[in-house]
Amino acid sequence: MMRIGQLNIWILSTLWAVAMAGFGWYCALMGQQITYVTLADGRRAERQIPLFFRLLLPWAPNAFPVVRRRAFEKDRARAAQRLVSAGFEGLLSDEEFVALRLLMPLVFGSVWIGLMVLLLTTVPTPMLYKMRYALCLFGPLWFALYPVMWLRRALLTRHRSIRRALPFALDILTLSVEAGMDFMTALQRHVERSKIDALNEELIRVLREIQLGKTRREALRDMAARVELSDLRSVINALVQADELGVSIGSILRIQADQIRQKRFDRAERLANEAPVKMLFPLMFFIFPAVFLILLGPVVVRMIQQGF
Repeated sequence: MMRIGQLNIWILSTLWAVAMAGFGWYCALMGQQITYVTLADGRRAERQIPLFFRLLLPWAPNAFPVVRRRAFEKDRARAAQRLVSAGFEGLLSDEEFVALRLLMPLVFGSVWIGLMVLLLTTVPTPMLYKMRYALCLFGPLWFALYPVMWLRRALLTRHRSIRRALPFALDILTLSVEAGMDFMTALQRHVERSKIDALNEELIRVLREIQLGKTRREALRDMAARVELSDLRSVINALVQADELGVSIGSILRIQADQIRQKRFDRAERLANEAPVKMLFPLMFFIFPAVFLILLGPVVVRMIQQGF
């Protein structure tokens, strides 16, 4: 009986090691994949999809029958709009994203609970036993919130990139238009001679849509609806109104560039004013205790040695 029990333990350990090795090889294989988006002018832009998503994407179609129900209609619409705004159109569909939101807490949450149970059985400390429910629920809850947090962070990063590049692009377009160049020609030159960033990706798409038959107003309005950034929307609304009223685009571009730069300065000033408040917590809980320990530590030790 003793030999049979040892043999079963050895077989289970071997199967567990083989399973972990296979899972590690699969993670390494998926982690080496780099995803690119081909732009309208032939250039490619890299997109970073999380490893958790790449691991579950082959199994995402299994959840499509559940995701396509009416209860998830609003989630799909919201995910579709945010994926387009974040620049992941064509890489992740709304159905795949909602399916990942369902699969991640089920798959990785189950793995987390199994690991926590194994930890509690191998290291049965009183503190871990008291926190067993919190530890087991932390993993599924985090994996359920991770897709939404990732998409929100990707959207904020893209908006920050567009907001940072917008004043310089407006300056270049203003100088080109005031020098006598047509607006579309100036836009084409700027896109061709600039490096790929979030704003240039959207401008390349605008030029491609105009070449395919859309009017300039429609292409610009579609870009404003696609990006969902207030600064870019105000610039596009001003350009569309100038086009409709026959106003000089050069003066409109200069005014908008000055306004965007002033907004950027005000935003930087507001962040600088918020910095002391944000620094208060690390100062109180991390820096001040270390300073007091260095300054008062020798005094306290000497007082204890002298018997006070």
